[in-house]
Amino acid sequence: MSIGRAEAIGVGVIGLGFMGRTHVAAYQAAERDGFPCRVVAVCDPDPARRAGIAPAEGGNISTGATGARLFDPSRVRGHETAERLLADPAVHLVSICTYTDSHVDLALAALAAGKHVLVEKPVALRSGDVESLALAARAAASERGLCCMPAMCMRFWPGWSWLRERVRDGSLGAVRSATFQRLGSGPTWSAGFYRDASRSGGALFDLHVHDADFVHWCFGPPREVFAVGDAQHVTASYVYGPGGPAHVAAEGAWDLAPGAGFRMRYLVNFDRATAEFDLSRSPALVLHTESGTSAVEADEPGVRTGYDGQVRRLLETIAADRTDAPATIDEAAAVTRMLEAERESQASRLPVSVGG
Repeated sequence: MSIGRAEAIGVGVIGLGFMGRTHVAAYQAAERDGFPCRVVAVCDPDPARRAGIAPAEGGNISTGATGARLFDPSRVRGHETAERLLADPAVHLVSICTYTDSHVDLALAALAAGKHVLVEKPVALRSGDVESLALAARAAASERGLCCMPAMCMRFWPGWSWLRERVRDGSLGAVRSATFQRLGSGPTWSAGFYRDASRSGGALFDLHVHDADFVHWCFGPPREVFAVGDAQHVTASYVYGPGGPAHVAAEGAWDLAPGAGFRMRYLVNFDRATAEFDLSRSPALVLHTESGTSAVEADEPGVRTGYDGQVRRLLETIAADRTDAPATIDEAAAVTRMLEAERESQASRLPVSVGG
């Protein structure tokens, strides 16, 4: 699939942990399918990772990364520091896949270096930090034509992008209720970081953020949230005013025992149908109507996961010389404010209003 750019978009990936390897695999798959991109540089303090040697450890979902050598080091430059990668003229687009507390500084540096940016979620744990990046992203877009996009992969996940379209087009009627569930055990990779909620935000910010973003994307900001649990296990109810859905809730956790597996589900009840997604089932997405139950084919060619979808949509945007990324840092700031309200609600055991 060619998208009409003569020069390949040179991609640099900062951080080759689990998510960095996932990004590399997604770009490589996009290149194989005709997208004008090539991974030209990586950055990691580990010399083995810089040489493409990295085990495919961790993760609840198969992402396309394998235990084989990740890339050919004779074709991909390995940088020890982010500064060197950002100074590389062959790099046009940077994926930032480092620890959360470095995301904003690295994204700002990449924009200052004239690079497009895909920054992993959560962008930051404080909405003020995300808003500072949003300000810089808007300026970079208007003044230099750069895209800065948060990696909100569920927007592009087969079966989830389908759901958003049904919410928007009203073909199944209005949404009466929507519930989302994302449950698993804690990350086994970089365990010291993820177990420190002051840095990772725990499951509330690092895992549940996927469903919080999807809720916000589908229905807009709620009037208030009411959340119970803690940083490792949260259930949130989103309260909308007149015209909005009567019931929206999301549960996210990574405190399950290791053998319990991973669950990624939604159940959305429309006026005329019920849509049900369960990652562990085949087919994953089914639609229940008065006529019965049927499987829904919601896949796009080459898009196995939302990681594939997000890089392809961003590459299409860059190749077309557009700056209207399919997810924005301003949206990430709004979602961070929602998560801050959820954390406050957990502590107070009271509903909390949400800023727009």
